Amino acid sequence: MIIQPRVRGFICLTSHPEGTAQHVKDQVEYVKSKGKITGGPKKVLVIGASTGFGLASRISAAFGSDAATIGVFFEKPAAAGKPGTAGWYNSAAFEKEAQAAGLYAKSINGDAFSDDIKQQTIDLIKKDLGEVDLVVYSLASPRRTHPKTGIAHASVLKPIGQPFTNKTVDFHTGVVSDISIQPVENEEDITNTVAVMGGEDWKFWIEDLKAAGVLAEGVKTVAYSYIGPELTYPIYRNGTIGRAKDDLEGTVPALNELLKDLGGVSYVSVNKALVTQSSSAIPVVPLYISLLYKVMKEKGIHEGTIEQMQRLFAERLYNGGDMQLDEKGRIRVDDLEMRPDVQEEVAKLWEQATTENLEEISDIKGYRKDFFNLFGFNLDAIDYEADTNEVVNVPSIID
Repeated sequence: MIIQPRVRGFICLTSHPEGTAQHVKDQVEYVKSKGKITGGPKKVLVIGASTGFGLASRISAAFGSDAATIGVFFEKPAAAGKPGTAGWYNSAAFEKEAQAAGLYAKSINGDAFSDDIKQQTIDLIKKDLGEVDLVVYSLASPRRTHPKTGIAHASVLKPIGQPFTNKTVDFHTGVVSDISIQPVENEEDITNTVAVMGGEDWKFWIEDLKAAGVLAEGVKTVAYSYIGPELTYPIYRNGTIGRAKDDLEGTVPALNELLKDLGGVSYVSVNKALVTQSSSAIPVVPLYISLLYKVMKEKGIHEGTIEQMQRLFAERLYNGGDMQLDEKGRIRVDDLEMRPDVQEEVAKLWEQATTENLEEISDIKGYRKDFFNLFGFNLDAIDYEADTNEVVNVPSIID
């Protein structure tokens, strides 16, 4: 079939198997170009492995240090006449790249919040790897059914305390407008958001993996967070999502205690603002990112998702790198984004931004390209007018 992008708001409803495969290949080639990571991980579990930072982490581990990887995700498989999700195609492409390089790669598709998927993962580790020396936690989901209580929690994206009004952009049309978002009306919305996006499930994973005896001596685990500039604080860091991120970051001491007898350690890495399926849904953020990209590209310090994760692995987590932890013990690979000179220029452009001058003062074109690249579109090497086989399987799941 011929597959073209079909967009509804911040979601692309279709994805292209050849385009996603090329996007994965480009990331693999980047990691390979940076050379091997000294002392890197060898047996890696990535929870949330099919898109964004999780996928880039899996690629960085596999092709940066020849790691065997198990990826856990929840994606829709392809079927005749119905393209799979981008994450499904990404995972198929990753496994094929890994196999071609002689690397172990297997995947599990299902609800990572559930006890069943945790047990399936443990069984696979025991069968094939014995243990893992790195656990990456990179889940991004709007809802979670709690495995102990059975309660279904849904996250909300809202400020806390008072309404928030600021600029935003429809990145498809380039129209800049003001948006007002009402605050949460009750504590339950905050509690639900923390239940979905906080640190409890990360802790459940580490507890279960340890109890099963599949964590190696000196194991590391890392989860991802974001802080950003003050202009996004009301909707992000000081809003419901921020409460969840606080909870995630606050889980580190408990995990360190849990891993102490193994000589293990846990970290939260604060990453740069990037175009992801999640960030595209947050008002204000697409305009901020388009301005940020403009400034960072002009300064020659722009990084995409794969550059961020390769640097995290090669310069912080491994290779004898300096962790450069902040006052709260977090790894900061948002250091280039948060440089004072960068933020000062972005703040000036923010005040100037209008529909009329957006193309000139921002990198909205780069934002759109990165967005469509997530789904395998707008890649130069692909002929989107040609027929493509939509039925692509993840080898370790469906041969």
